[in-house]
Amino acid sequence: MKGLRWLWDRREIVIAAIAIVTIVVYLVLRFGMGVSIEEARWVLWVCLGLGGTPLVVELVGKALKREFGSDLLAGISIVTSVLLGEYLAGSFVVLMLSGGEALERYAVANASSVLKALAKRMPSVAHIKREGSLEDVALEEVRVGDHLTIFPHETAPVDGVVVDGHGVMDESFLTGEPYLMSKAPGSSVISGSVNGESAITIEATREAVDSRYAKIMQVMRDTEERKPHMRRLGDQLGAVYTPIAVALAIVAWVISGDPTRFLAVLVVATPCPLLIGIPVAIIGSISLSAKRGIVVKDPGALEVINTCKTIIFDKTGTLTYGTPVVTEIIARDGVDEGKLLSMIVSLERYSKHPLSDAIVELGEARGVSISEPTEVSEKPGQGLEGLISGTRVLVTGRKALGGIDPDGVGLLPEQTAGLECVVVLDGTYAATVKFRDEPRKDGKLFIEHLSRKHGYDKVMLVSGDRESEARYLGEKVGIRDVIAERTPEEKVGIVREEMEKARTCFVGDGINDAPALSLATVGIAFGQASDITTEAAGVVIMDSTLERVDEFFHISKHMRRIALQSAVGGMLLSVVGMILAAMGYLPPVAGAISQEVIDVFAVANALRAAFPPRVMSDIRD
Repeated sequence: MKGLRWLWDRREIVIAAIAIVTIVVYLVLRFGMGVSIEEARWVLWVCLGLGGTPLVVELVGKALKREFGSDLLAGISIVTSVLLGEYLAGSFVVLMLSGGEALERYAVANASSVLKALAKRMPSVAHIKREGSLEDVALEEVRVGDHLTIFPHETAPVDGVVVDGHGVMDESFLTGEPYLMSKAPGSSVISGSVNGESAITIEATREAVDSRYAKIMQVMRDTEERKPHMRRLGDQLGAVYTPIAVALAIVAWVISGDPTRFLAVLVVATPCPLLIGIPVAIIGSISLSAKRGIVVKDPGALEVINTCKTIIFDKTGTLTYGTPVVTEIIARDGVDEGKLLSMIVSLERYSKHPLSDAIVELGEARGVSISEPTEVSEKPGQGLEGLISGTRVLVTGRKALGGIDPDGVGLLPEQTAGLECVVVLDGTYAATVKFRDEPRKDGKLFIEHLSRKHGYDKVMLVSGDRESEARYLGEKVGIRDVIAERTPEEKVGIVREEMEKARTCFVGDGINDAPALSLATVGIAFGQASDITTEAAGVVIMDSTLERVDEFFHISKHMRRIALQSAVGGMLLSVVGMILAAMGYLPPVAGAISQEVIDVFAVANALRAAFPPRVMSDIRD
């Protein structure tokens, strides 16, 4: 049963292979071995029986559902060729139709090629600690609470927390950021991250099926099942082309009285520029995008992105770098700022909080001494805590201070625009560290060129951050329409409202953007975003730069232009062939061969989509 299922899932490829083999065998028998047409014809029956029958049955099913696509002509041609005994012509049509569908399936699968590469890195076994010894078990046998050892250079099999060992892990395949994360007892570990030089032991916090890597693999499977929306362009063109071709075939038959003319016209009319040329353009554009660090998960985004008139941006990590810098340390009287910075840098090296990198970078710039913490704990909502040289250090938020040191609340500085964290030493307020996430250098140029170069009528900034921060960024990059302090649900409402007016693109980063990314006409996520966000978006920018977003716009224009050239140009050549066939100058087999020549031109042109357009980015023009 599994074998039959495998064949059915790949039926287009199997049918195309059958068609190629049978046509080659027939030609060898006829012209290489001198076998008569009647004796060699059985080979083509194999092609039409095994290949043509399932294709025609599938097309009949679509017709009964009133789904009249551009492939309807091919179905009529196959049936007519059998009725008229033109088996070679029918076999060529089977090859053209199955080949086009196989290419389309490949286009969808190719959309998730980068995610496939990530999925292949997932280990199949885990080293579990049981009764003082290590035992290799299948990944699906790991349970929450199990202690697993990750050897040097191995991939973390599940999400967990370090319970023993110190080291670093490479999370670049997951976050898109090329840096190593330090790990110590209490640090979180993400499945799929690669261990460094030292073995560490983690306690599993999720089973493999619930871990981050499992979600990425699910994204891959979902992506493969999506149908490229560009095929709808082929159907739209086919809605005009098909009735013209059928009408011309009928006229040719009526005037000449020869039913073979009807078949000849339809064989030439088989819309392979639509069935093959457009998927090839899609494949080329997806490949080009991948080379530029752009993962196109939904090929339909390539078709519609340049029809969007409204674009909505999230703030942090999208129009900003998502890497705040320390602007000020306000220490309590009597607290040595140097020693304070040394302690929090020592602790923050083991944190994944976005502000931790800014503190560590400041410490490196100032050359502070580093001490190894004996305990590290980072619980959601409670902050980062550790024991350093006998001092218990806690880095938390303003709101949490009231429950820790009520007297210290009165010493807090006035809250201003920007981000901040509060430092508590042995239960007593010690300092406030202030940060600011600056806009990207090319942010203003990018925003300014959207209207001039890409036809956007409305540019918005929608953020969950404070009003002062959102307005500050809006002024910096040139966005006047700013909406701040919005929940994920409210963001969805805003996107829905805008989509009622025009097609809308949403560019975001972070888990709270996932619903808006999923709802928008086109959702674009930056690569450091969570797996949830990546799943919701149709396009993922792995390099996390606005220039890559602009390149995606240009790749889309390039692809649509080439796809239309291939489809419309191929159709016009087919119309010339149809006229010749209607006049009796092209018999069915010659018409099929002529159509194949037209296909070659259409596909050759479509292959240009894999090469960069003349202009990849015009932000600075």
